[in-house]
Amino acid sequence: MTASSVRPEEPTAVLGAIEEATGRLLRTAAAARPDRITDPSLLPGWTRGHVLAHVSRSAEAMIRILEGAREGVQADMYASAEARERDIEDGAGRAPEEQAADLEATAERLAEVVRTMPEEAWTFEIRHRSGRVFPAARVVWMRLAEVEYHHVDLDLGYTPGDWPAFFTGPELESLTTRFAADEELPPVLLRDTASGAEYRIGAAAGPAVTAQGSAGEILAWLSGRADGSRLTVHRGGTPVEEPAAVLPSLPPML
Repeated sequence: MTASSVRPEEPTAVLGAIEEATGRLLRTAAAARPDRITDPSLLPGWTRGHVLAHVSRSAEAMIRILEGAREGVQADMYASAEARERDIEDGAGRAPEEQAADLEATAERLAEVVRTMPEEAWTFEIRHRSGRVFPAARVVWMRLAEVEYHHVDLDLGYTPGDWPAFFTGPELESLTTRFAADEELPPVLLRDTASGAEYRIGAAAGPAVTAQGSAGEILAWLSGRADGSRLTVHRGGTPVEEPAAVLPSLPPML
């Protein structure tokens, strides 16, 4: 699958990428030793089991909002924030094979909903629990992002360097667009060393810091999965020895 073959606004094309990403995640989950499932993940306060349970429950949440879009109604992703947390906690301690079976079953149900969605339903405007509003078609890309980001969060060998280009490109565009107008964020010029693509974030006054690295390294920092220490950072044209100390703190992803 090539970078040009997957576009966030094309649900059926994205579904193929989701199935590939889910297959990679399933292999990681199934191969994990039982004692490692209860070890901490890269997400504060969550074990690897919490991450896996969340990915499964998130699939069900996306099924609910897509089924609502099919009927032309807003549907809640979760009954409540408390119910979401309880379901994740309840599923966190399961064995690797149980986690993998849940991941596979919920992924298959979501895929079936996507495949049978009426074309006109993809334009239905969904209000996310974060307050953002977007067409139902975007939910499918959100699922790809969930699988790719949380696979890294497991800290079981899958890293930002493993993210495919057809994922990092659109995600860089999305996150830098979101952060570009933040008036409290100091300006940063980001440069992908492989493609030469440049992105700007932050609208606060002041000279821009320049940070460059691979697409995966930049996206890892933007998504809160790295502190930026692997990026090459210049301030006022001078390279800095501790990039993480110079780069600004970013708003959390929602």
